[in-house]
Formats: sequence, C-alpha cells, structure tokens
Amino acid sequence: MDTSESSPPATPGKRLVVIGLLGSTLDSGLSETRWERWRPTVSIGQHEDLLVDRIEILHSARHQPIAEVVIRDLNTVTSETEVRSHSFETTDPWDFEEVFGALLDFASHYPFDPDEEEYLIHISTGTHVAQICLFLLTESRHLPARLLQTSPPKKRGKDAGVYQVIDLDLSRYDRLAMRFAAEQREGLDFLKAGIATRNATFNAQMEEIERVVIASTAPILLTGPTGAGKTQLARRIYDLKRQRSQVAGPFVELNCATLRGDAAMSALFGHSRGAFTGAIADRQGMLRAADGGVLFLDEVGELGLDEQAMLLRAIEERRFLPVGSDREEHSDFQLIAGSNRNLRARVREGAFREDLLARIDLWAFTLPGLAERPEDLEPNLDYELELRTAQTSRKVTMNREARTRFLAFATSPGARWAGNFRDLNAAVVRMSTLASGDRIRLAEVNAEIARLEAQWESGGEPGGDLVAGALGSAGAESLDRFDRVQLEDVLRVCAMSRSLSEAGRVLFRASMEKRASRNDADRLRKYLRRFGLEGSAVVGR
Repeated sequence: MDTSESSPPATPGKRLVVIGLLGSTLDSGLSETRWERWRPTVSIGQHEDLLVDRIEILHSARHQPIAEVVIRDLNTVTSETEVRSHSFETTDPWDFEEVFGALLDFASHYPFDPDEEEYLIHISTGTHVAQICLFLLTESRHLPARLLQTSPPKKRGKDAGVYQVIDLDLSRYDRLAMRFAAEQREGLDFLKAGIATRNATFNAQMEEIERVVIASTAPILLTGPTGAGKTQLARRIYDLKRQRSQVAGPFVELNCATLRGDAAMSALFGHSRGAFTGAIADRQGMLRAADGGVLFLDEVGELGLDEQAMLLRAIEERRFLPVGSDREEHSDFQLIAGSNRNLRARVREGAFREDLLARIDLWAFTLPGLAERPEDLEPNLDYELELRTAQTSRKVTMNREARTRFLAFATSPGARWAGNFRDLNAAVVRMSTLASGDRIRLAEVNAEIARLEAQWESGGEPGGDLVAGALGSAGAESLDRFDRVQLEDVLRVCAMSRSLSEAGRVLFRASMEKRASRNDADRLRKYLRRFGLEGSAVVGR
C-alpha cells in the first residue's frame, strides 16, 4: 500500500471525521467490477493507517443509488467506521455562488465539536468549483478542518492508493511563511520607491495599501496635501499590480483641475466628430484608453456634477456614452482617485456627489505631509540626491557640513514644507544646479534655506520676481517687457505644477482641441529653452 501524508491524520484521544462530496462519476458502479476500480470515497476506509471514526457523505437525491452502494461498500471494508449521508442539492454544480452558498449553509449548521473530534475535508470528489469552495471554507475556518487528498494507485487494481493530509495553517511551514514575508517586503519597498522610511504610522499605512492593492480591484482614494506624493504612489500601485500580472492595460493619468465644460467630458469620455465646436475628429477619451489598466484621476473633487454622474455609472457598469455619440463604450479599468480637498465638505457644499464619494471611498488613505514625518527627511533627501544623479548622469553629493545644516533646518519646527516633496525636490535641484562640481556645500544650503523661508513666509505660493530668480537680474532686465510678462506667467504655472506635461496642459488648454499633436511638454520645453531654462529647474518649485 502506497501511503503518504504531510501531517498526522489525527490527535490521539480524538475521534477522526471525514467530510466529503460523493463522486458521482469516480464513486459510481453497481456491478462486481466496481471493485477493480479505484473509488475515492471507498478508498478512505481501505487505508489501514487511516483510522476514521465517521464519514459524512454529501450528495443529491438523484445520486441516492450511488450513495447507497458506496455506504454499503464502506461498511464492508471498515466495520469500525460509521457512515452518514446528507442531502446536498444544487441546480448547477458549476455555479460558484450557488455551490459556495450551499456548502456554507452546511458548515453553519453542522455540529462541529473540535474538543472531541478532528475533521478532514475530502477534496478529491465533486466538481472543481466544489473543491475550490471547500478549500476556501477550510482556509477561512468555516470548516474547522484539514484537507484530505486521495489519489489512485500507480497500477490499476484493488489497492487503496495514496492519501495526503494537508494543514492550511501556513505558519507551520516556515519556508513558505518566509517566502510570503519576503514577497510582502518586496511589494512594500516597491510602493515606497525603495526609500527606507522610518515613520511607524506611514510604514503601517503603506503595508495596508500593499495588501489592498494585491487583494482588491475596488477604487482607491488617495487624499492629502499638495505634493504629498499621491501621483507617485498611484503610479507605483499600477507598477506593482502590473508586476503581479493583475493588470495588462496602461496607466492613464488625468488632472481634473485642468478640465472645464466640454473639454472635461471629452477628455474623460471621448467625443464624436462634430459633437461641439472644435470637435473636428473622434476622440477616444481617458476612460476608454485605460481599458484593462488603471485610471488615475487627480483632483477628482474639481470635476463638475455632470461629469461625476457619468463617472459613477462608468465605475459601476463599466459603460459610458461619449459626447455626441449614441453608442455606448465599454472599459474595464481600476480607478485611483486623488484629492487635496475635503470631499465630505464638498458634498455638504453640494459640489460633489455623495453617491460617487461612497463608491470611491471604500479604500481611502490620507498621505501625511512631509512636515508630519521629520524622521523621514533624511532618507528622502538621499532619494532625491540619487534621483538627481540619475537625471544628470553625474554623482550629486553633499559634504558633511552642508548635510548636517540642511537636515537640522529640514527637521526644525520652523520648516513648513508647504509644498511637501515638491519643495524638497526643488531644493535639491536648485542646490545641485548651483553647486560647483556637483558637490553641494554649506553656501548652497544656506542660500536655499533663505529661499525656502521666504517662499513659505509668502504663503507657500511662488512669489517675488520669478523671472529675475530664474535668469538673474541682468538676464531679466535684458528682456522686452512683453516677453518678461509672458515668461513670468509661464514660470508661475510651472512652479505650481508637478511636471512639464501638467504645466503644458494648463498653458495650452485653449488650443488643445485644435491640434492633432498634443505634446504640450515638448512645446513648453522648447519655449523655456529660448531663455536658457530647463524644465527640471522651474517645475514644482
């Protein structure tokens, strides 16, 4: 007899009970030749070292004849085992919801007595749907049991075959547990961009987000102050889901604060040619583009009520109607929404739909500002220096004196970090740009501290003479007044934006619908270079 097991069948002193579905095909047979075949339920009683006190067989009324034969044969091979049968009716054995409900109902009413008995759930019979349901109910402890897997003998005959007892308590398997823990750490580090953050509350929040990302496709709402990292986290969530093969489509990002009127409807849902003035061609829309992927709607609280109503339907039904079209489109996307507004206050003001908020608020996470995480300033400074090194292809460093001075200021009560990580990124960009030999020294740090304090003192908005700040006094004076006023406005928009693309969408919004090409970042980059400026030096300042 070939027998194998991963854990002992039963604890001494306790009765062993096996519960399983009747195998309508494998357990069938009425003639004497049935003994020449391996039958999974009958084989339970044929193992000399598997001493079962009771077998509970679940079957439908139409399989009563098979059940009677199996029960009689079990009594033949093992007189010490009590065999009971239970009615188990389903109209469709391949309907997951129906089968799961029926098995859950059985589990809820069965008189389990774990103090006196141990239970094995036989998963070698029934449809694949039933086997999966039994596994899930055992894993969730609705069935307080281990699993019993039986297999036929290698050679056809009267041999009982092989059995294996499987305990779903993964903590017993150190190697598996270590593997799962390592995988979780990898996912957590991925969401934090590899930054060794030290704030316990933030780290716990990232762990929860990591679990949600892997287990759920429901909408996620990211709130928090401007510059807290909502966009970057949304992109990393997408990358993690793609790495785990949970999405195959693209990451599509849209800042709702840049949209108004027909442009908002068109950007989100697309439009048909001639739907409104300027609609000279069909447009796909962001929802359609995100099919199979992730749609990130930043500043979702800025959407108009009409757009909110259509978005709610698209989330719930995966269908929407493009502007000017009578044909619905379908898109299966996961939504990540971002907002620096209090959306509940917006609901009270009548500016945001309560039903939409309820739909996107299932998983809501508020990202703390940088000033709330002073212990994370140092690792994030190192990250920004590494990022700058990658951008410039030159090693950007700080000497010890400069580093000590900057961190003392950065973690002081007076450091507001009004723009959060945008402020930190801009500070590193400015210091590294002005440093000689790509090594930031005390002079650059002191100048940057003065600049940040002045900016925060003015309310956190880009203030002062931006043109003079970017080009120097002499450079600003050399410009015609017309060019200077225009450049001042461009620099102000850039300073309040997270990227050249976002700034470009704001600056060139009026002409977006009239152009076949919409590479606004490239258009803005070329404009800035007329004045000897690089986008990385003026965006997000």
